[in-house]
Amino acid sequence: MPTFRDLLNAAKSDITEVDTDTAEQLLANGATLLDVREADEFEQGAVPGSVFLPRGHLEAQVESRLTDKSAPLVVMCAGGVRSAFAARTLQELGYGDVVSMAGGFNRWKDEGRDWRVPETLSAEQRNRYQRHLLLPEVGEEGQQRLLGAKVLLLGAGGLGSPAALYLAAAGVGTIGIVDMDVVDDSNLQRQILHNVDRVGERKVDSAKKTLTALNPDVNVITFDVRLDASNIVDIISQFDLVVDGADNFPVRYMLNDASVKLGIPVVHGSIFRFEGHITVFDPKRGPTYRDMLPEPPPAELAPSCAEAGVLGVLPGIVGSIQALEAIKLILDLGDSLIGRYLTFDALEMSFREYKIRVDPTNPITWANREQIQVVELDGHCMPAPLQAPA
Repeated sequence: MPTFRDLLNAAKSDITEVDTDTAEQLLANGATLLDVREADEFEQGAVPGSVFLPRGHLEAQVESRLTDKSAPLVVMCAGGVRSAFAARTLQELGYGDVVSMAGGFNRWKDEGRDWRVPETLSAEQRNRYQRHLLLPEVGEEGQQRLLGAKVLLLGAGGLGSPAALYLAAAGVGTIGIVDMDVVDDSNLQRQILHNVDRVGERKVDSAKKTLTALNPDVNVITFDVRLDASNIVDIISQFDLVVDGADNFPVRYMLNDASVKLGIPVVHGSIFRFEGHITVFDPKRGPTYRDMLPEPPPAELAPSCAEAGVLGVLPGIVGSIQALEAIKLILDLGDSLIGRYLTFDALEMSFREYKIRVDPTNPITWANREQIQVVELDGHCMPAPLQAPA
């Protein structure tokens, strides 16, 4: 019967083994480092940018984690034994450019090469976000990105409510909310962040109570202020992206100009009666609000929901899609709605998609960001006070 040493020698005879110098050069040239140690070892120190997949899960999960079987791989364990067996397994699974790093992480660390203690999820977080961790497209690294993300919500109303709830549930670590309104009985038909016990309470305070009760991982920052040209740049610059639940054109144009100036993506949503509209404006990668609508329409052609009404469940659908698009942006996942305008008709139960293209005559662009002056529009469908109740 073969001994362990026999099996190890056989594995090493079937693979290519490289020293740490060669491994480092391969990584610098674009190879992926696959760390096959156990979780407790990984938590004590890891090479930045490595893909962590314990040896015991390799066969079951590697094809969903590393989809390009022709891409170069460097496999690492603690000392070079498990990585040898893992490299042979990868070759048997069809990975064509695999090497094992002799000496493993211990030698890498002893030689003073780059390593650090990675951020890891607590046991409670692993349990809370288990369904995310099971998705190879998210996993622990993606959940860490969500926990490190900062998202600003314009409004704690109809659109902000479902968006905030799903972003908090997903573990977005910092959620900002701008709203200077108070909870009213008429809000409760659609603004599900609030309840009857909070009628008369500041909306941002009510929203914070709901979100922190849902997920204590989330830091909720409130802005109980009138959003205007004097504060919008300072507020949104603290965040990675904005979920727009504003219900008036002055705020939308002001937000557009500030977000373009700062290069911050905006997940736009709007609702009217039985219709919803969603898109993503990313000034660095696609069209913006002014490309879609260069000038605001006359006030008589743009009644608010307070004037025209809205089906209560509609903002739940639109706000949930906004939350989904925000999460996709954070994770760089799938195809976003950049350059695509999605409309929803609740009566027909139908979705339609339209293309939005960059307007070459639009002067408010990322390339011209230094010249952008953020100002307020007057006299265009502006409720008082200027806020985002949706």
